Amino acid sequence: MAEKSTGTKIVSDNRQARYLYEILETYEAGIELVGTEVKSIRAGKVNLRDGYAFIKNGEVWLSNVHISPYRETSQYFNHEPLRIRKLLLHRKEINKLIGQTEQKGLTLVPLKMYFKKGKVKIAIGLGKGKKLHDKRETAKKRDDQRAIARAMKRD
Repeated sequence: MAEKSTGTKIVSDNRQARYLYEILETYEAGIELVGTEVKSIRAGKVNLRDGYAFIKNGEVWLSNVHISPYRETSQYFNHEPLRIRKLLLHRKEINKLIGQTEQKGLTLVPLKMYFKKGKVKIAIGLGKGKKLHDKRETAKKRDDQRAIARAMKRD
């Protein structure tokens, strides 16, 4: 029997999420997929930018994440690119998320999609939307860090 790799391979990263939201907690979730979606994900054809997660009937769902149709398959067997997908979390985590999102008005945002031990996982963050001045502050800190790194490199 072939041994599965233990490392993680990041397929897609939502860098804009950390700019738009202040991420308070992160969760790792499995994702319910069909065969052609897994093949497209392996090829790196995923866009998390506009995606979000929501809770409905005690289950967590991922919406607006674009997984391109797999090119090698006929149109009949392919998947819909923007379909709503179920996220797989433990009941305790879901209950905690229900309380956080309903009471505090927080949002669930996909941060990155990756393979872990051959299975597709998605990191979702519990985030609070940033105001314009917070975004400016984040950009200023990032620019300052770059300037410091450049100065250290020159020395």
